[in-house]
Amino acid sequence: MRKRNLWSAGVLAGLLLLGACGDPGSGDATPADLPDAGGSAPPEPSVSSSDTTRERAARNAPDAPDAPDKPAPKVLYLGDSLAMENQDVLGAQLKDRLGARYRSAPYSGTTLCDYLDGTGEDSLVPDKDKAAALVRAQRPDYVVLQFWGNAWGYTPCMKGITYDKQRGKYFDRYAADARRLASQIRGAGGERTRVVWVLQGPDAITPDRVRRVNGIYEAQARASGDLVADAGKAVAPASDRYTWVEKLPCTAYERENSEYCTERGSGRTALHLEDDFLHFCLAPTTAKSRPCPVRSPGIRRMTSAVTERVATDLR
Repeated sequence: MRKRNLWSAGVLAGLLLLGACGDPGSGDATPADLPDAGGSAPPEPSVSSSDTTRERAARNAPDAPDAPDKPAPKVLYLGDSLAMENQDVLGAQLKDRLGARYRSAPYSGTTLCDYLDGTGEDSLVPDKDKAAALVRAQRPDYVVLQFWGNAWGYTPCMKGITYDKQRGKYFDRYAADARRLASQIRGAGGERTRVVWVLQGPDAITPDRVRRVNGIYEAQARASGDLVADAGKAVAPASDRYTWVEKLPCTAYERENSEYCTERGSGRTALHLEDDFLHFCLAPTTAKSRPCPVRSPGIRRMTSAVTERVATDLR
């Protein structure tokens, strides 16, 4: 385990990652439109080019339950750079387990307010990809929202409100934006559309911040009758939900699939790169945001939790 005293290196890394898990050049992100849910899992060097998308997805998917009796769900996935790197793996799991129809439209560096109607030029998300606009166009059954939380005021719509300088105002604004976003999604989709709030993993620099952000998500889900997927629990130690670690013991699935157990000799697997405590992709971030190009245990753990939550709701 790396030492938890990450302040000097962590603050620098955090600033470079631009707060809401934004990659440099996050404004260049183009959302992935996958209307047939055909997103493939990130390639593994041992996978030949002749492998089909479904074969790759099947190897990445958890043991699938029996298909639900209800029609295949339609799922929309929105979020910041965590969603950007997760989007292909989540799409593959949803299709393989549930036969889902899937659309993803993440933008790195964003927070909740970026997806609200009426933010205009102050938003990193164009009007065509606002949450309500996409819900009206796609008519999804589920809207999965994954936001780590913009702590350093990177996106203009936060109006300079930051966690370090205005904590009370930061949380008040975040809760208000959660209410507005849930309301706009419900207004655009009606009773058929449910929001899935994805709870985040531990924050290496300010542990209490993510705890309180997750509390906002849980409170909003209760208030609006929506769902919570605790994906962050899957990337935290079993003994402490909000303690950040770089590595965890391999799960049974990871032990059986060696590409997901990065240190087989010790039975542990890496969740993060050594110089990136925030993202879960085991490939370095690039100037242009992208789905993670390599198989990464943390991403698989989190997307499995989200997929399972949707599957549970369908049963």
